Amino acid sequence: MPELPDVTVYIEALRERVIGRKLVRTLVKSPFLLRSAAPPLRAAEGRTVHEVRRVGKQIAIGVEGGLWLVLHLKIAGRLHWQTSMPKMGGRNVLAAFEFDGGWLYLTEAGTQRRAALYVVEGEDGLRSLDPGGIEPLDADLNAFDAALRATNHTLKRALTDPHILSGIGNAYSDEILHRAQLSPVAMTQKLSAPEMERLYHAAREILVEWTGRLRAGAAGEFPEAVTAFRPEMAVHGRYGQPCPRCGARIQRIRYASNETNYCARCQTGGRLLADRALSRLMHQDWPRTLEELEALRKR
Repeated sequence: MPELPDVTVYIEALRERVIGRKLVRTLVKSPFLLRSAAPPLRAAEGRTVHEVRRVGKQIAIGVEGGLWLVLHLKIAGRLHWQTSMPKMGGRNVLAAFEFDGGWLYLTEAGTQRRAALYVVEGEDGLRSLDPGGIEPLDADLNAFDAALRATNHTLKRALTDPHILSGIGNAYSDEILHRAQLSPVAMTQKLSAPEMERLYHAAREILVEWTGRLRAGAAGEFPEAVTAFRPEMAVHGRYGQPCPRCGARIQRIRYASNETNYCARCQTGGRLLADRALSRLMHQDWPRTLEELEALRKR
């Protein structure tokens, strides 16, 4: 799922291309995409774009008259830009928006249609789509601390909860926790003050660094290589590969369709976190340390 750095770079590219331009027409191919009924989507046609902003992980395009088109890309949605009309026959194309300077279109890989488009009116309409988490790059340490300690959750859950923090998902939460050298299953209300401060600075560093990397990678063009898995990442998507800090193999916790990647040596004192898929099978034989895991692999 595109997160704060990816969405920020999308927004910067859109601002250059659509602000001051007229939204000529909208074409929605998927009946599952549009999740609102009033105001109607066609009400935005013929109006000039005045603003593009981020609302959590969503992209909001504001046109004159106070209407907003809000796109939530979910896991597999991606945006594209070209000067001519895209081919609407492709099964992954869900919608296209013609501006007087080019075409923005939305694709979604796979068979599940999770991406969403809303049309809302005014700031109140935008607020209705905002989960309400604080902005991690705007908050000071005290606000960050208060938001995370308000409820007692694992750090992984707290970082990815949009009601607590805005714009962070599975990929960058892994990177933040690795930078902070904290376990994904540590509880927010049990963190020491130095640990919370490490987490705060790690979150800011990772988000700023990756926004800069993605911006540089786009090089002024519309970003096309938007993915949650990048070879430069420290742990996310790198199960079984060496940790760039200590060289130990990256571990994982799998749940549903997601997984958390971490370094046991750097983040959990060498203790392996139980992976549900395997620990159910191995029961008492589940290794508790890296040393036990390596011994199992040598059998």
